[in-house]
Amino acid sequence: MFSWPGFESRVAWRFLREGRMQTVLIVVGVAAGVAVIAYISALIAGLQSNTVAKTLGSQAHITLRALDDVVAPARLPEPGATVLTQTQPRAQRLRSVANWQALLPLLEQRPGIAAVSPMVSGAGLALRGEATQAIALMGVELDRYDLIVGLRGKVVSGVARLAPGEAIVGRELAADLGVRAGDRLTISTGNVSDSVSVTALVDLGVKDLNRRTVIVPLRAAQNLLGLPGGATELDLQVRDVWAAEATAKQLAAEYPFKIESWQESNAQLVSALNAQSVSTAVIRGVVLVVVVLGIASVLVVSVVQKQREIGILRAMGATRGQILRVFLVQGAVVGAAGSALGVLLAVLLIWLFTHFVRGADGLPLFAITLPVKTALEVALLATVCGVLAAIAPARRAAALDPAQAIRI
Repeated sequence: MFSWPGFESRVAWRFLREGRMQTVLIVVGVAAGVAVIAYISALIAGLQSNTVAKTLGSQAHITLRALDDVVAPARLPEPGATVLTQTQPRAQRLRSVANWQALLPLLEQRPGIAAVSPMVSGAGLALRGEATQAIALMGVELDRYDLIVGLRGKVVSGVARLAPGEAIVGRELAADLGVRAGDRLTISTGNVSDSVSVTALVDLGVKDLNRRTVIVPLRAAQNLLGLPGGATELDLQVRDVWAAEATAKQLAAEYPFKIESWQESNAQLVSALNAQSVSTAVIRGVVLVVVVLGIASVLVVSVVQKQREIGILRAMGATRGQILRVFLVQGAVVGAAGSALGVLLAVLLIWLFTHFVRGADGLPLFAITLPVKTALEVALLATVCGVLAAIAPARRAAALDPAQAIRI
């Protein structure tokens, strides 16, 4: 048995240097695989984060509303009789969340809930001169609602303020009506109308919302929509976006209200995000298989080419274990070198995407970054795959008969 310090590493490095072209090619191949995995992971994560941020930029994580009315039977049914119960909302009538004022502090004290905001919403008309637009009227307490959707950060003109007689209007709606910050417009909800001063124009991130949204103080909306002292919904913000569904289920088990998470109201979006995640996992798996096969094939060729050298080493006292470790070290070196180069290449691709890929408005499509944790995970995974890929060639090399190997 050889007792040289670092015997396996020295021999492995020598074998790699003697097959420079093979070594370079497989390192480049591993680097390409690692770059693809890291870049695709960062790209999909950035896309999903951007999509979720845009979706939740104009809606609450959880909404709590009153249950639909139930039309009960006029008399008790006879034994064995079948009773049909029809559930339907009352026509043209808003329903308030019962005791919503008492619910606010209870919900705010729950772990995981960051903010709660009451809202009164309904349909109406916005009038400015001869122009008339159908609108979605929303009555809120500005400070509370700002914690839900970050309304102040969406202002494109004016200052977000909701004193009595004031309103905040979506950007597209303002353009349709010819309204600017400081102008007045009339809000009508049938028999009730009110003149308000526009304090700010906002961009909610969705043109359809911008084209129909008017936000007024909570009390003003209660009066306009005929719901004095009421709130049609409570909007909740949770600290962990992805915990919204579980939190909604817990609340639904405790309170007699219709409680819906953003995942439920955007089921198709969530399905698409899950499909993206599965596709990304499949791509990563395929690339890793290709990397493993590439490393294994190169090391198999190396074993064939180095049979004579392996036989001589065995004849001089090298053990099967040492020969095995020589090729495992080669696999680890190739995997580690390819991983380092691949991570650098992924960072370059991300930089190119961020600086040169633009949307129709000339702005970057969305921000993507490669977290250090992701880079380390990908690099470690590729290195481990390099070692695993070397197992079969290493065992073959260790099993060579010294006498036969020397005669080849």
